Amino acid sequence: MTTFDAKQLANVGVRNLQPYQAGKPIEELERELGISDIVKLASNENPLGLSSKVRAALQDTLSGLARYPDANGFYLKAKLAKKFGIAANQITLGNGSNDCLELVARTFVNDSHEVIFSQHAFVVYPLVTQAIGAKGVAVPAKDYGHDLEAMLAAITDKTRMIFIANPNNPTGTFLTTDELSAFLAKVPANVLVVLDEAYYEYVSEAERAPSFEWLAQYPNLLVSRTFSKAYGLAGLRAGYMVSHPEVADLMNRARQPFNMNSLSLRAAEVAIDDDDYLQQSVAVNAAGMEQLVAFCDKHGLPYIPSHGNFLTIEVGDNAGEIYQQLLQAGVIVRPVAGYELPRHLRVSIGLPEENEAFIRAMEQLL
Repeated sequence: MTTFDAKQLANVGVRNLQPYQAGKPIEELERELGISDIVKLASNENPLGLSSKVRAALQDTLSGLARYPDANGFYLKAKLAKKFGIAANQITLGNGSNDCLELVARTFVNDSHEVIFSQHAFVVYPLVTQAIGAKGVAVPAKDYGHDLEAMLAAITDKTRMIFIANPNNPTGTFLTTDELSAFLAKVPANVLVVLDEAYYEYVSEAERAPSFEWLAQYPNLLVSRTFSKAYGLAGLRAGYMVSHPEVADLMNRARQPFNMNSLSLRAAEVAIDDDDYLQQSVAVNAAGMEQLVAFCDKHGLPYIPSHGNFLTIEVGDNAGEIYQQLLQAGVIVRPVAGYELPRHLRVSIGLPEENEAFIRAMEQLL
């Protein structure tokens, strides 16, 4: 008689996966320690909360929630197409950009392929690769960021996809337009390059790469962006990927029906035009970054210069202990030992008073 063994029934790539570890929720810490007035600086969320325009739009959408959402996201795609000068048939919508990153891998990668990503890069890249059963190739980082020449050298006849985050999470490192352009020119046309721009809006306009414009020249390029960060919609899960129309068509065949709900669609439609909110988000982030950098400089704490809405700080060999002590003080940050950065903590930029709460707690520990 056979016995039930769930692990043996699972796909080979899934058996040894470790679940994604998100930043600790405020409610969880409240339950664990029985404390209140907690400051969460762990998940790179927008500290401003929802914009007033999005709040109003969500209220108006409630009456229609008994109906299925628009499976094709017509109005959101139209808004994105108009804003960025792209075609609607180049867009794939996702339940957050994370959904798009997984979707592109499921659409184009199988267990005979290799997928290249950088050391210290977003953990979803190796997770998705392993789940599919493909071989992940982690290229050692250069100054905590992508070593593009080494990534080019890692390409083999089995390489199907390369993930690049710009800015990178969790290090905040940034690749210039010239660096990316030179890299794309050398990647074989049969290797897909996924450029993950989740923190794109925090980069100054002068430094932003014209990534959507490159799509005409490089049909193997895909660009993903999200509404979770600068647009403040992390809880609603709204993201998108822009690519060659044929690539988008294939992804949309594999995409789950209704993968964006009515609330997230409507919120994203409003948020993409809310320039005042976006400018305020960027300004708050810039001021908060100065606040944290000044603290690090004052106390001689090394940090990785960041183009995102977070700062990764080197606190020493006892980073895990400091993380736990910060929790006791009601401040949640993100340990990044899982990213091979055991001496660092990643701190999201919050409101001025939230940043100050972290600084006060750290000064007491120091």
